Amino acid sequence: MNLIIFDIDDTLTKSEYQHQLAYVNSMKEIGITKINQNWKEYKHHTDSYILKVNYENNFTEKFSIKNVPSFESKMTEIMRTLKKVEEIQGAKDFIDYLREERKYALAFATGSFRKPAILKLEQAKLWYDEKLVAASNEYYKREHIVSSAIEKAKKYYQVEKFENIISIGDGIWDLKTARNLNVKFIGVGMKNIKDFNKENIEVHTKNWNDFDFEKAEEILLIQKSTVANTVYK
Repeated sequence: MNLIIFDIDDTLTKSEYQHQLAYVNSMKEIGITKINQNWKEYKHHTDSYILKVNYENNFTEKFSIKNVPSFESKMTEIMRTLKKVEEIQGAKDFIDYLREERKYALAFATGSFRKPAILKLEQAKLWYDEKLVAASNEYYKREHIVSSAIEKAKKYYQVEKFENIISIGDGIWDLKTARNLNVKFIGVGMKNIKDFNKENIEVHTKNWNDFDFEKAEEILLIQKSTVANTVYK
């Protein structure tokens, strides 16, 4: 059996605006006033790590992971007041295709906190099972989150090992995480296309409409040298 691991924000859901607004406002509500919003400057691109860094830059005490539940609840409450999250074009149909026609195992690995992540999937009306969602509640590093998603999928689908694993995300950090874990990668979205191209990404798509997944499989899994390295632009 093959496994696909999805990032969520801007990979499956149009949620960057809602996420960042709720995240920053939640930090302000707990007294964090000096916030570095240049997200690419952080060593780890996860809610937990970025919160830790800003917390410790504003307060004298060390950040504790025990602070996460109250923070993510506050963040989720704020998100519920904002415009509902929608799917990235074609995401629902792509997930249904993978599950029903291709019989792929699916999991979700997000740098977001869990409750906001679940809310995004629900609002976008995308299939998911909470048992397959790995978030940053317990982890600072994306590698640990993706590894957790793999273990959750093994348990859920009752397999000891997946034949192939493909990670899908919109950020350069997603690509680097996949490489660090030695799994295949598909990039989505145009926001980071320059960074992706610098890294010689093998497969990239603007969105999930008209995405040729069979050709992507040829490139990533069969590795035919004659296949073009861009599936859809």
